[in-house]
Order: sequence, then structure tokens, then C-alpha cells
Amino acid sequence: MASRGFFVVFEGGDGVGKTTQIERLVALLRSPEGGAHDVVTTREPGGTDLGRELRQAVMHGGHVAPRAEALLYAADRAHHVASLVRPALEAGSVVVQDRYFDSSIVYQGGARGLGDEVERISLWATEGLIPDLTVVLDMEPVASRLERDLDRVERETAEHASAMRDGFLSLAARDPGRYVVIDAARTIEAVHADVAAAVADAMAPGTPPAAKGADS
Repeated sequence: MASRGFFVVFEGGDGVGKTTQIERLVALLRSPEGGAHDVVTTREPGGTDLGRELRQAVMHGGHVAPRAEALLYAADRAHHVASLVRPALEAGSVVVQDRYFDSSIVYQGGARGLGDEVERISLWATEGLIPDLTVVLDMEPVASRLERDLDRVERETAEHASAMRDGFLSLAARDPGRYVVIDAARTIEAVHADVAAAVADAMAPGTPPAAKGADS
């Protein structure tokens, strides 16, 4: 059965405002003005009971070898897609997700030096499920935004914030039809307006779906 829903993912560095923009977009999509959609919100890692256990182990525990870390994220992603994301899409819901496999490509593949294997593992784990739209919230890394209680992964990725920003922008440039890059260094209202417009355009009738693999 082909997917009848819509899959939008938010990506970007730590501290760019993903949580705020997701909340605003979800409120809009659920409203009569936004189409009164059924919306499922989730995140990676941590979108399922298993994911929450893996999130605690990976992000708040001790050292995890890079390859083991990548495989743990892939295991979470496989279960998350099979048990939550794909069923929601097949039921016609809009799924709004905080992070997906682009974060693994940038973090594990780039910063941890594991290369293209991370992307291949993620596509295998998800049976090729690709978002209809990926919103990259982009801004120069600002130290003050990262000066807070950080988990293990955030501490390590903060050291590579500029390289990670470049990684997200490179992914977006590779497939501009599926990504929108939005300047997140502006007011919350201005960013939300651009997010809402991009999602409305992508959801408009006649827009080719990008969520490959959803008809398995």
C-alpha cells in the first residue's frame, strides 16, 4: 500500500531551534487553517520504548565505540520506522520528526569518520524510507547556545559544530528537491513563516512524493 501521509523531518545543529519550530508547525497543521491534519510527532533516538532505552545508553552513558554507536542508532531507526513512522504514514497521518538518518550521516559518517557506510546502513534499516521534506535549520554555531547541560553526544558534537553545519548543507545541496534550508538566526516568527510555507508547498496536490520505500 502506498503511503497516504506526509513525512517531514527537521535537521540542523544543536541549539538552532528545532523543538520550537516543530511545536509551531504541529500546532499549525492540526488547526483548521493548516488543514486539520492528524499529526504524529516523534524523534530519533527516543521515539519508542526501545529508542528511549537506547537514547539513555548512547547519549548519557560512558564511551561507546563509533561503529557500535552507529549500529545502535541504526537499530533504533529500524524499529522506530517499522513500529511507528511507517504505520502512521500508511494511516494517512503527517509525521513530524526531530532528526533522522541525515544526523547519522553527518555525525557518525562525518565527524566520527565512518564514511558512506552509515548512509547505506540507515537506508537498509529503514527499507529505504525517505522523508517527503527535510527542513534544515541553519545558523552559525553560537557558543552561548551550547553553554548548557550537555549529554555525552552533545559535548562531542559541539566540538565539531562548524563541520556538522557544513555536512547538513552539503546533503541539502545534493538533493535540493527534498530539502529546504532555512536561516534560523532570525526571529522565531520569521523562521516559522518560512517553515510553514515550505511545508505547504511540499504538501500541495500534485507535488511528487519523496517517501520512497513506504509501499513495501
